[in-house]
Amino acid sequence: MKPLSAKIAGVTESATIAISNKAKAMQRQGIDVISMSIGEPDFATPQHITDACIDALKRGETHYAPSSGIPELLNAVSEKITKENRFPCTPQQVIVACGAKDAIYEAMEAVLNPGDETIILTPAWVSYEPCVQIAGGKTVKHAVNQKSFQLDDSLLERVNKKTKMIVVNSPSNPSGAVLDKKSLQLVADLCEDHDIYAMSDEIYEKMVYGKEHISLASLGDMAQRTITINGFSKAYAMTGWRLGYAVAPKEIIAEMSKVQQHSISQVTTFAMYGGVAALKGDQSCVEEMRKEFDRRRKYVIGELMKMGYETAPADGAFYAFVKVNGDDVDVASRWLDKGHVAATPGAAFDAPGWIRLSYATSMDRLKEAMDRIKRVG
Repeated sequence: MKPLSAKIAGVTESATIAISNKAKAMQRQGIDVISMSIGEPDFATPQHITDACIDALKRGETHYAPSSGIPELLNAVSEKITKENRFPCTPQQVIVACGAKDAIYEAMEAVLNPGDETIILTPAWVSYEPCVQIAGGKTVKHAVNQKSFQLDDSLLERVNKKTKMIVVNSPSNPSGAVLDKKSLQLVADLCEDHDIYAMSDEIYEKMVYGKEHISLASLGDMAQRTITINGFSKAYAMTGWRLGYAVAPKEIIAEMSKVQQHSISQVTTFAMYGGVAALKGDQSCVEEMRKEFDRRRKYVIGELMKMGYETAPADGAFYAFVKVNGDDVDVASRWLDKGHVAATPGAAFDAPGWIRLSYATSMDRLKEAMDRIKRVG
């Protein structure tokens, strides 16, 4: 047999999904595992969103739609971006993808050439680097300040003639940190001074606690060179819907559209009507979930501090990023094998010595999980 793709062979599997799969396998064996490993809200999708999808099905919205998305959703996204994220956006600058991850992959394919370098700020979500690799690019990793989780002028040292893109994720998965305006302005200045594209993953923008979310594209002329990634999975508890989007200059959207046309063709037609309802409907459901996440955040961070753990600033998303003594993989394995609590080692995020805990589960289960971690140490 001839060898398979060397490019794909060099891509690692998703650590978060691998750990979630192991936890589910243990659960099938009858073991009571509390999963804090995957970023999935435990809430049901709000009813008005589900109803919009059902209504679309009933009226026969089960056929092909425009590849980039139905006009109603493109319009809703552009209106949302202009109003909430504070930079101009037209429907022609939007593409709807099968989740934010798909939008990120398409953007990497559309922008990068073999050998182009992409700066990834670490700790970083597990799929950025594989998406760069699949597109033929190279990653350059730059660690944020390990106390403030903000950026400083050391980022300048990573930029060279091969730098094509900088990836920003705020609020951050895995750390929960929210980049302040000074950090974002540093990225903006670098991009404008060196003619670099930026990708700003803002999927957790609605999950912010006591801080301000700032869209990178709203700074100066950054809308002309920024690909803003967002979606519905986190804010609206729609993980299984696989519905996300990207906003970018028209020429980038045109190239992303080519990738989409020859891969997924389009997002599921009737699901997109749920997306319209999410953006155009009552937003109180989002605030209710945010408040509950905040309540859980305060509890988990408080309990970890009582145990003597140090955590990253948990100002956004729904993760506690915990600094541990010893090897993070060994500690996470002990928590799973002995405490039956599934967590993700920081090594998966290029942050050895840390562990990510998702508090997107019920308070009762979180209390039990903290007790188990306390027992096994």
